[in-house]
Amino acid sequence: MSEQSTDLRETVRARYAASALQISGGGTACCGPAPVEVDENFGSALYAADDRAALPAEAVAASLGCGNPTAVADLAEGERVLDLGSGGGIDVLLSARRVGPTGKAYGLDMTEEMLALALANAAKAGARNVEFLKGTIEAVPLPAATIDVVISNCVINLSTDKAAVFAETFRVLRPGGRIGVSDVVADDTLTPEQRAERGDYVGCIAGALSFAEYREGLEAAGFTDVSITPTHAVADGMHSAIVRAVKPAAPSVSC
Repeated sequence: MSEQSTDLRETVRARYAASALQISGGGTACCGPAPVEVDENFGSALYAADDRAALPAEAVAASLGCGNPTAVADLAEGERVLDLGSGGGIDVLLSARRVGPTGKAYGLDMTEEMLALALANAAKAGARNVEFLKGTIEAVPLPAATIDVVISNCVINLSTDKAAVFAETFRVLRPGGRIGVSDVVADDTLTPEQRAERGDYVGCIAGALSFAEYREGLEAAGFTDVSITPTHAVADGMHSAIVRAVKPAAPSVSC
């Protein structure tokens, strides 16, 4: 990883750690990074009132994403779900309710403070079929072909190595598995420089792929049936979008 990528990752980690501490009541140091700020295009307002009411207030407050991936992932009883960049755990807890006691929801995050907040939220919610893992979304600490559905909420655009994210997502999914992701996507006409002008990296804007780049990245990793559907604008030429794709089923073996 380049020095610039390492610096960007640390900037993201520090800002989300500050958000977790603020939500948990730990505060932030006077000279430390500011927590992530959200407007009406991001955060818990994008979830249904019934979903918010069923979860700990701290899990709802820690929602910093650009959509509601659990609403589009079509989760079923007994499935195993992985949330990339799980933060305070809102999508993991909602997924756990949908897959039921025979399923399992994993949350992956690189920020100790967010993991601590997520574990506290899971305990408050009484969720038993959840597990939170420390790691990066470019190197998922799970075996290959063990996950049915991968979700993520406005986190992939924060990665400086999206090809690695797509490859790792493909690896951990079982054949026939799928992704249902909310992410920020840019119009194909915007250059990386123009995207950066619309917001910083931590604010989920500067690192966004274009529609064409996102599709090409997923297909290069092996995904099929890729669809990218914009839901609402988050800046000029930048959109929150629902991204779906499928890992092809294993070919049948004939005798």
